[in-house]
Amino acid sequence: MAENATERLIMRADPQRCLDTITDFEHYPEWAGDIKEVNILQRDSQGRPTEVAYRAAAFGRSTSYTLAYDYSELPGQLSWVQTAGDLTASLDGAYVLTPTDEGDTDVGYRLTVELKVPLPGFIKRQAEGRIMHTALRQLRARVELAPRRQ
Repeated sequence: MAENATERLIMRADPQRCLDTITDFEHYPEWAGDIKEVNILQRDSQGRPTEVAYRAAAFGRSTSYTLAYDYSELPGQLSWVQTAGDLTASLDGAYVLTPTDEGDTDVGYRLTVELKVPLPGFIKRQAEGRIMHTALRQLRARVELAPRRQ
């Protein structure tokens, strides 16, 4: 059964800076703790990665999965679906970027995870929490490293 999780966090950066960091997939291993390797498999006519293969740490081992990205709802949303995975049957989600009146960005993260192997509920929730932590808190740390635009 698929598990759904959502979380939001304010980033002290404008939406474009957030989106630039999110779509800089090649540099994920520098700041996303569980991501060990990223390979861009396909790009669209604008040069944006549309199919990305990942190798990540999960459950004390290495896991691999491939995500297909959908840019059709930019600038407000970047979504993806899993096209291949060794531990996950689905790993689908989206970043939702909403500018705030203060010039920051409210970043929402939605994720639907379905594992190929059955695990107890508390372990699934622990894994989701770790994914959300990486997706938002480590993203915020990376985004806020750059100087704010005036």
